[in-house]
Amino acid sequence: MLGLFLWFFAHIFKSGWTGVNERTFIAVKPDGVQRKRVGEIVQRFEKKGFKLVGFKLIQASKELLREHYWEHRNRPFYNRLVTYMSSGPVVAMVWQGLDVVKTGRKMMGQTNPTDSMPGTFRGDFCVEMGRNVIHGSDSLESAQREISLWFNETELCYRDVCTINWIYN
Repeated sequence: MLGLFLWFFAHIFKSGWTGVNERTFIAVKPDGVQRKRVGEIVQRFEKKGFKLVGFKLIQASKELLREHYWEHRNRPFYNRLVTYMSSGPVVAMVWQGLDVVKTGRKMMGQTNPTDSMPGTFRGDFCVEMGRNVIHGSDSLESAQREISLWFNETELCYRDVCTINWIYN
C-alpha cells in the first residue's frame, strides 16, 4: 500500500519537472555530515547555478531508508547500508535546474571513489565505497520517487532567483 501511495505522490510532484524546473534529490550521508562536507557540497551546487528548493537535517529512520534503498533489498550489502545510513544525521536536499539529475551525478563521481576523478565529491572526499559521502538520484524517475519519500510538498520552496537570466539563455 505504501508503495502505491509513493508512486501516486511521485506523479503529483512530476508536473513541470523538465528543463530549468528539473529536480533531483541529493543527500549528504552520515560520513559527509560528520566530516563537515555539507557546506562545500552546497557551495558547489550553488556555484554551478542550481537552485536549492529543499533542505533538512534528519536522523533517517530504518523504515524510510528501507523504502529509499528498496531496489537493493536482495543485495548482500542492503542491511549494512540501511544500518550505516541510520547511524547519524543525513542532510537531505532538493536541487533544481537544467539537467540537474545528470549533472549532479557527474559532480558526485563514480560510486566507488577509487574510480572517481579529482574534482568530483567522491574523488576529492572519499577513500572507500562504504563511506562515499553523498547520494544523488540516478534518473528523473528516481528523483521524483526519492523527493516524495524525504519531503512533503510544503517543505519545498517555490521561489524565483534573480540570477536565472545570467545562467540560462
